[in-house]
Amino acid sequence: MNTKSIAVIRQMFEHNEITEELIEQLKRDERKGVQVLLHKYEKEKLKKEQQLANFEEMLTYEKHAKNNGHQYIAGVDEAGRGPLAGPVVAASVILPDDFVLLGLNDSKQLTEKERENFFDIIIEQAVSYNVAVISNEQIDHLNILEATKLAMYQAVDGLSQKPDHVLLDAVALPQLTMSFDVIVKGDAKSITIAAASILAKVTRDRLMRKIHNEYPMYDFNSNMGYGTKKHMESLERYGASPYHRRSFAPVRKFIGQ
Repeated sequence: MNTKSIAVIRQMFEHNEITEELIEQLKRDERKGVQVLLHKYEKEKLKKEQQLANFEEMLTYEKHAKNNGHQYIAGVDEAGRGPLAGPVVAASVILPDDFVLLGLNDSKQLTEKERENFFDIIIEQAVSYNVAVISNEQIDHLNILEATKLAMYQAVDGLSQKPDHVLLDAVALPQLTMSFDVIVKGDAKSITIAAASILAKVTRDRLMRKIHNEYPMYDFNSNMGYGTKKHMESLERYGASPYHRRSFAPVRKFIGQ
């Protein structure tokens, strides 16, 4: 084993050319560089095993629905209930039975890069997905809870494949024509809801960056419409933009300035 250079061993790790026999040999290799590679490999292996265990645990609601005879199970989640500006966005998604995406979790627990990467994978592999956007004007007309429900209803209704069961994150939708489960913190407990949360979050973030190009003074590309200190200072200085939610108390304070 010592005849192989550390560079060659590194390439073997990178190309997944590692066997259990080789691992045992590497454990006896006293070179520091080899031990560093081995430690990194074992750390990554443990991480993947944990991710797989988490993934399996987050399939509990989906498996239960399947065992009850449901075939097409949609997850639904929203993004943007709390911000002072911009739309509320809801997404629904039906995933294939063989879908596996290690590391998938509540969108808020992921980095922007991870969300963008997962977004592309989800829409590529989904049986069906749909995203609904409710504007700030509609939010002001309906109130944020009703606007959120409307977005979620539209997200389900727009699926090209009609689901026979729906998993909802926290918000009940009694007018659905199919069975559903309401799961508190569902984006951290259900793979399908977690996938929907990523579709909703990424879509809304992209919309807020476009709005930022129109009104850069509010820093929407970084705060996504939430009431950060800089955002509030800009509201006080410039007043509300056309994208601000005028029914929200912190915005009402500055309307007309």
